[in-house]
Amino acid sequence: MPDETGATEERPDIDHDRSYANGHLGRDTAEDGGTIECEPGIPPRDGPRVPHTLEELELVYRHALLAAATASGMKGEDIRILDMHELVTYTDYLVICTGRSTRQTRRIGQEIAVKMKYELGRMPSHVAGETAGENTEGGEWILMDYLDFIIHIFTPEAREFYRLDHLWRDAPAEIIE
Repeated sequence: MPDETGATEERPDIDHDRSYANGHLGRDTAEDGGTIECEPGIPPRDGPRVPHTLEELELVYRHALLAAATASGMKGEDIRILDMHELVTYTDYLVICTGRSTRQTRRIGQEIAVKMKYELGRMPSHVAGETAGENTEGGEWILMDYLDFIIHIFTPEAREFYRLDHLWRDAPAEIIE
C-alpha cells in the first residue's frame, strides 16, 4: 500500500519475485515495464499477460482437470478440456461440459466452485449465467472465469447454439469420461 510519500511497503506474505496473471495477490508487469500491485481476487489486466512456464502450465492443466472431473462426478456430459494457450492470450484452457437441465448446470457450477475454493484456494474472477436474466431462468450457460482456465457449463440447447467446440476446433481437445 502506498504511504504519504507514494512509496509502497513490502508485504512479507507476498512472493514479489513472481508475476501473477491469475488473480492472486502480488505484482504483475505493467506495459512500461514497471510493476502493478494487485489486490486479492482482482485480476491484473493493465499489463500484458505473462506466459506460463511448462511447470506452471502443467499446474493450470491439473486445476482444469479437477474442474472437469468434478463435472463428471456430478453427471456432466460431453466434457472436454481445450488447450488454448497457443491460440489466445486470455486463458490457457477451456473446460466445456453439458448438464441435462438448468438445475443440473447450476449444481455442477456450485460443486466446481466449492472444490476450487476448498481444495485449491481459488475463487473465480467472474461468474455469469447462474441467476435469472431478463428473459431466462438462469443456468442455460454458466461461465466461471479462473483466468488461467475458463469453465463453460451448458444445457444441451445452449451448447448446440453457441458451438464453442466448433468455434475452437483447432484447439487440441481432451475428452473426459
